[in-house]
Amino acid sequence: MIVANTRAELAAALAKLRPPARPIQRPGSPSGAQPGGRVLQSWPADMDQTAGQRQDWSTRPGGRPPGGQLLLVPTMGALHDGHRALLRRARELAGPGGAVTVSIFVNPLQFGPNEDLDSYPRTLDADLAACQAAGVDLVFAPSVREMYPQEQLIKVDPGPTGQILEGEFRPGFFHGVLTVVLKLFSLVRPDIAVFGQKDAQQLVLVRRMCADFGLGIAIEAVPTVRAADGLALSSRNKYLSPGERAVAPVLYRALSAGVAAAGGGPAAVIAAAQAVLDGPVLGDTVLEDTGLDGAEPAQPAGPSPRLDYLALVDARSYAPVRLDDLEFHGSAVLALAARVGTTRLIDNVIVGLGTERHAADD
Repeated sequence: MIVANTRAELAAALAKLRPPARPIQRPGSPSGAQPGGRVLQSWPADMDQTAGQRQDWSTRPGGRPPGGQLLLVPTMGALHDGHRALLRRARELAGPGGAVTVSIFVNPLQFGPNEDLDSYPRTLDADLAACQAAGVDLVFAPSVREMYPQEQLIKVDPGPTGQILEGEFRPGFFHGVLTVVLKLFSLVRPDIAVFGQKDAQQLVLVRRMCADFGLGIAIEAVPTVRAADGLALSSRNKYLSPGERAVAPVLYRALSAGVAAAGGGPAAVIAAAQAVLDGPVLGDTVLEDTGLDGAEPAQPAGPSPRLDYLALVDARSYAPVRLDDLEFHGSAVLALAARVGTTRLIDNVIVGLGTERHAADD
């Protein structure tokens, strides 16, 4: 496994991993050269295709054939089992002829002035070991100065979708996320980038950015990985005290209740989830129901979560689903953000509305 800390080291490593580009041959131009000497490279016809649907392209951007794709998994480090699922999926998609690159970078542009930039977990040695075990070919772990050698005056505007929910409660967050993702895309030039479904709004925005800018990069989503009690894995879970950790699974129980109520329409979904969040906390304990054979013993608990938002949105566009819209058919995302103690957690599930399918995760 190669570890690169600078853009020059990254470029040198990618040159070893990436086969030479092959021009597309056009009728009448055996060499692929067009009038004026311009060489045309392959380009995807449908920017909204998934990685799996794009396996049969005859030529990829940069000349990599199917089976030889370059994969990118962008992370901020502090890798856990959720990240390991991303690495496994990337390795699977890359195949024996492809390569997997992981970026590890705590991006200051996406942190607000009162957020946890300084205290965000940084565990580079453990992260490198996890990448090595997962068969990663290249890790790019730059410093802030390497990624931003001068003030980043130009940032990606996330548009209206980036102004709601996470964008409302964390102003500027998606400007920073999309800017660093676009910069990583331009440095690595992957065929496929792998993201987690847990960050559903980010996933929608990255896909839209790829389509709007014609990047020709497939975005692969990996289902959320959860603890046995349903809590979505997150690097910020380390901040939770034992009592707060006992409370936190109520977020997934609320989402699951919303999924179970999908047959009643959007309003029923929100009402069922809200009812769980508003449910009683008995003294200083909560009852842990894992969905297995009965409830686990009550555990000392911290205060109830403080909700930032609970929302139902279209899974493709992230446009809000009207609660009185009984004609909505398809996949929606039931998303929430809440503070458990001082730790802010986000989670979401896919809800099938107007269909037979009501799965808690996609």
